[in-house]
Amino acid sequence: MKAEHIRNIAMIAHVDHGKTTLVDAMLKQSRIFRKNQPVEERVMDSNDLERERGITILSKNTAVEYEGVKINIVDTPGHADFGGEVERVMNMVDGVLLLVDSVEGPMPQTKFVLRHALEQGHQAIVVVNKIDRPNARPDHVIDRTFDLFVDLGATEEQAEFPVLYTNALTGACGKEPDQLTDSMVPLFEEILNALPAPQVDPKGPLQLQATLMGYDDYKGKIVIGRLNSGSIGKNDHVLRIDREQNHHPLKVSQVFTHEGLNRIEVDRADAGDIVALTGLGDVGIGDTITDPDHPKALPPIKVEEPTLTVTFGVNSSPFAGREGEYVTSRKLRERLFIESARDVALNVEDTDSPDTFLVAGRGELHIGILIENMRREGYEFEVSKPEVILKKIDEKWHEPMEIVEVEVSEAYQGAVVELLGKRKGQMIDMSVRDDGSMHYTFRVPTRGLIGFRHQFLTATRGEGLMNTLFGGFEPHAGDIPTRDHGSLVAWEPGEATSYGLHAAQERGTLFIGPNTEVYEGMVVGQHIRENDLDVNVCKKKQLTNFRAAGSDDALRLEPPKELSLDDALEYLSEDELLEVTPKDFRIRKRILPKNQRRRYQKQGGKVEK
Repeated sequence: MKAEHIRNIAMIAHVDHGKTTLVDAMLKQSRIFRKNQPVEERVMDSNDLERERGITILSKNTAVEYEGVKINIVDTPGHADFGGEVERVMNMVDGVLLLVDSVEGPMPQTKFVLRHALEQGHQAIVVVNKIDRPNARPDHVIDRTFDLFVDLGATEEQAEFPVLYTNALTGACGKEPDQLTDSMVPLFEEILNALPAPQVDPKGPLQLQATLMGYDDYKGKIVIGRLNSGSIGKNDHVLRIDREQNHHPLKVSQVFTHEGLNRIEVDRADAGDIVALTGLGDVGIGDTITDPDHPKALPPIKVEEPTLTVTFGVNSSPFAGREGEYVTSRKLRERLFIESARDVALNVEDTDSPDTFLVAGRGELHIGILIENMRREGYEFEVSKPEVILKKIDEKWHEPMEIVEVEVSEAYQGAVVELLGKRKGQMIDMSVRDDGSMHYTFRVPTRGLIGFRHQFLTATRGEGLMNTLFGGFEPHAGDIPTRDHGSLVAWEPGEATSYGLHAAQERGTLFIGPNTEVYEGMVVGQHIRENDLDVNVCKKKQLTNFRAAGSDDALRLEPPKELSLDDALEYLSEDELLEVTPKDFRIRKRILPKNQRRRYQKQGGKVEK
């Protein structure tokens, strides 16, 4: 039967098309906030990093009520690197709201998330957002969206999607772009009419799949999923079936349902609703919670494979242990495996070394967010350069590819095409936008995009737009030059001086300023040539009794180039590591002593990874 009093829907879209802002508008108009209650923008982006970067990283759920029907809403990330968050929530919902920008239309990530929704058989409501933009082109956007549905193999029923137009910032919505109402009522009505209620078996045995994870300092791990059949209550005895089909008897401590942004404790929850459970211990993503007397496992959650791998190791620099709270391999291993249990798109493996762990993820941003979260939690460690994961297909090595969409002004198109051509990029499509900008689609090896973002922004003076999407595996494309500059490396420990930095800045771009403490083998800047150069940034001016005219003038130092964590991760070469601490991060050579490094390079050996 269908649980007509419930709708479970997911918000899906490309990054920055307004999913979280639309959820804000739906929450405000459902009157879940008091009239005088201060409400932040993008209230669903509760994570500090999400607020700082303006993107959604973790899938989160909330619930509103309209006309006696409870609408469970799952807000999903829009960035390709967090596609695993989208893939796993698709079995928790029965329909989707697909948001598209009124100017940009469907983008690469729109295709990715919509494909997974259609494969699950979900119905979609298309919401054209930001309809107030001066150059909005709703008819063109709807045509392109329909073409996308057809290209992805949508059924006739799925392709006949209803369309609504919204301005999420003001909470306006309507069925025509020029006839918006001042409320979200048309959207709520369409959700009730066009999206199906969950198909459930209320009298059947308990069946729930762990889809999302939360954590509370007092309640411990919180398991979130949709109740497919049966009911579940406080203190019920249940059975967990893990990925290896092993059975583990458990007891439920508490049951919660969602109401607005809050979890409300209930004695019992019925089939069709999205619930949160506590007291279930080591439940992993994809595990089935079922009736001990009638155990029946649900199909495991499958997500696309990781494409990049890095090594996380215990910090081995001369500054190790100064700033971090958690510095041992045991703590590092424990934290990484906790993350892999929560994030199904992340794989963690032990290596031959007890101090080093192999971490595989979807992309540089996926890995970078993990590093930043661990750094803020007090962990200290070192990370290697990201490398792609190769697969052997038909006795030949294949590598991951990316579909890259680039939008640049006409003045910079030559530089961008040349950059991507050097990285084995193949142009698939080229078009001219209404504003005169050029839109290119390339197929590029993932290897070629490591470290590319910084070069792309430099070449386009920060004006270019770039979006990527995983495009499968293809035969290995051969060598790709990804970095054409060497590093300036400190050759002695100490404190950087203005005198030493002034001499070094003539050889390249500095990453540090005066009075920065350095150690031998630490990278302090980027060399203007392809080779590395050892420099003495701690050198002091010798004091004498003689003064030449003008010699006492203050030395002029260029401001150092401040690297973000993402920039530093992109900058790394094969023989370098990124030292990460709660207060700072530093780029360093794997082999710190200058003489050992030179001897190893002369012997033609490669630094072990």
